[in-house]
Amino acid sequence: MVSNQRIRFATTPDGARIAYAVHGHGPALVKVGHWLTHLEYEWESPVWRHWLEDLGRSHRMIRYDSRETGLSSAGEKEVSLNVWVEDLETVINAAGLGRFPLLAILNAGPVAIEYTLRHPEKVTALVLYGTFLLGRARRADTAKGRQETEALQTLMEISWGEDNPAIRQLWTARFMPDASLEQYQWFNHLQRRSATAGAAVRSMRVGHDIDVTEQAQCLDVPTLVLHSRYDAMVPMENGYQVAALIPGASFVPLDSRNHVLLAHEPAWPQFLAAVGDFLGTEPSHAPRALAMLTNRERQLLELVAAGLDNAAIARKLVISPKTVRNHITHIFEKLAVTNRAQAIILARDAGLGGR
Repeated sequence: MVSNQRIRFATTPDGARIAYAVHGHGPALVKVGHWLTHLEYEWESPVWRHWLEDLGRSHRMIRYDSRETGLSSAGEKEVSLNVWVEDLETVINAAGLGRFPLLAILNAGPVAIEYTLRHPEKVTALVLYGTFLLGRARRADTAKGRQETEALQTLMEISWGEDNPAIRQLWTARFMPDASLEQYQWFNHLQRRSATAGAAVRSMRVGHDIDVTEQAQCLDVPTLVLHSRYDAMVPMENGYQVAALIPGASFVPLDSRNHVLLAHEPAWPQFLAAVGDFLGTEPSHAPRALAMLTNRERQLLELVAAGLDNAAIARKLVISPKTVRNHITHIFEKLAVTNRAQAIILARDAGLGGR
């Protein structure tokens, strides 16, 4: 998908200029602003582009840069949870939205929870990924944990803007331990391009001190919580807590070590499938999922989509039926489907096997 986003600006009551963008097709989906974004630069990104492309195939996405981040400016007020909620309110009003689901990832979860509590008439559903109710400083229950949090903040204040990316690399390694060299380099550059050292630290300090445990228990909205099993930034236990405290929330664990899901990993189509099922849409993740298949797996999927059974495929490719079954099992896992019918629909949507 080529970027078709339209960037606009809205002004908050305290004078901050908030940049927001709209792209994609379908029902509205509002992505809450989180730490370190850049509306324009993300389209060039090997880390974020698949989020924009794949979600934009099934939704009209509205997303924005938080104040002092990306294309958004500071206002008279200092950043706080309340100010972040006011910024979201400003974007919603400027975009003229009625009712809509909220997508909140990383540190945006508390903002989405607080906004939903204040505006239950607006939010139809909550999708929360990789987030928390208690900030890092609040959940640091040991002296070592508190010292580590303070040390990270100090290092950011001193070294964030330097040409040497060592400190930014520290964050990148924790965000995406399975990233490629290109993705590492890009994310390092994004951090510096998106915010000054002061802005990054101010935002981080607020996030570290957040506590929305009481608010979460008061929600009355359909909620889906997803979390990477081996997330080093926000451990899995935080995902359990979010799902446990929000009444009626559903929880989906994802097999990933990354805080930001990457396009090549099986967890990404699993995320899309879970979100699509929850929101009642069907994100077309076929191109992304098919890219993960080997040449042999793609060949088998073509034959499955053409209507051949395992025995016929085995004869055609001169391999054993057991080998065919093993391949198909791997294909289903990569495509995040559970049966042959789902695989055929996905394959034919991508133009495989005829219609």
